[in-house]
Amino acid sequence: MQPELQAFRQRLEEYARQQGERIALRGASERYSHAQLLEQVQAREALLQKQPPGVLAIALDNGPEALLWDLAALFGERPCVILPPFFSPAQRAHCLLQSQATLALAPAELHEELRELGFTPGEPFWQRPATADAGLPPGTAKITYTSGSTGTPKGVCLSAGALLRVAGELERASRPAEPSSYLAVLPLAVLLENLGLYAALLAGAGVTLLPQGQLGISGASGVDWKRLLGCVALSGAQSLILVPQLLLGLVSAIERGLMRVGPLRFVAVGGARVSTGLLERAAAVGLPVYEGYGLSECASVVCLNRPGERRPGSVGQPLPHAQVRLAEDGEVLVRGATLLGYLGEPPFTGQWWPTGDLGHFDADGYLYLAGRKKNQFITSFGRNLNPEWIEAELTQGGVILQAFVHGEGLHQNLALLWPLDPQAGDGDLEQAVQRCNAALPDYARVHAWRRLPQPLSAAEGTLTGNGRPRRAEILERYRNELFSLVTE
Repeated sequence: MQPELQAFRQRLEEYARQQGERIALRGASERYSHAQLLEQVQAREALLQKQPPGVLAIALDNGPEALLWDLAALFGERPCVILPPFFSPAQRAHCLLQSQATLALAPAELHEELRELGFTPGEPFWQRPATADAGLPPGTAKITYTSGSTGTPKGVCLSAGALLRVAGELERASRPAEPSSYLAVLPLAVLLENLGLYAALLAGAGVTLLPQGQLGISGASGVDWKRLLGCVALSGAQSLILVPQLLLGLVSAIERGLMRVGPLRFVAVGGARVSTGLLERAAAVGLPVYEGYGLSECASVVCLNRPGERRPGSVGQPLPHAQVRLAEDGEVLVRGATLLGYLGEPPFTGQWWPTGDLGHFDADGYLYLAGRKKNQFITSFGRNLNPEWIEAELTQGGVILQAFVHGEGLHQNLALLWPLDPQAGDGDLEQAVQRCNAALPDYARVHAWRRLPQPLSAAEGTLTGNGRPRRAEILERYRNELFSLVTE
């Protein structure tokens, strides 16, 4: 057993001995003390040990069952893949076939999909024999699927050591804020949330893990704000992990007096660029937000702002487990806790992982990101621009929900927009664009825009499963609308 895994088990055993009656895990109706959590994990680990070797696939909604089985697989050293709830049936099938999963845990609505893939029902697992060697790199503990910019997700293979080194650093980073209760908001299949839960357990905090529907979250981007904000308030959470759009909703609600900051002490935000304006708004209402940066290929978090070490606009300094440097073209390179390899591809044997992100350091070692290297475009004036920078500024002002910016070879930057409130008029969008432009240098401003006829979506093929723009598809679909905006 890897040292980090052994240390994690020992930490849970210690909590079970010293504070065994305190609640460690809460679901919609279930409650487990620290002692009961350890017992439940060990019971599931024993069931897994009776099964033939193979990958365990978990397709359960957020809740104690999903976490208990995930921990049982981790401690039982059985490779595990957690399927994102926002994946399509075709994407789920791809994950199950590519990983050659032999055991699956899934709700009733997915049982027919499992049958079609050769699984047969059992108790508690759906089972099937492996038909081929999946080619898992030795030491794989978790296969995390990232949808990337195409419809076919890629399986990132990570070791238990890499996962738990990052979780340990997350726990140490939040320690000065002393959060003792944690609410999981993102799906467990999102590696950042998976590790956030490990970090909370390492800290001995009480974890609340509710179904996504109960939180008011549906698919990759649907949010019932009243329900979500109510869950945050009622949970008594002192720490959360959010993506920028969820942070925007939380900040807006506090600004409008719809909820208080309350007991929140440590709100980590990542997954996409966060505008400086939104961070300033969070600070103004007293919300303790700490922006970070990471990627699945580096076991999620690489850099993080921390209590007493925070620089708004940056993604923080590298965590102790990681080394970060820049290539000559500004690409961010990372060493430490890197992937074992992509499933179905040769193992990764290098030292430095090329992230595809552009960035720079300040004099104190804080990293600032400038967007994706491959998304950068060059205007007809020779200016290099990353559209994600402008899109983040547009979408985090509280009026615009979605923005797509294009300017390759043009003397103007063009945008396609969809409002947060579908009833908002074009005048509201224009005002939001002008407010954004006022904070941008002239070469980065939006010169012309058009309202989208419908929101971008994964179903329409214009977003990835995790909500990122599929740029080639958007450009192809709306090319005429965009270029009708160009003036001489």
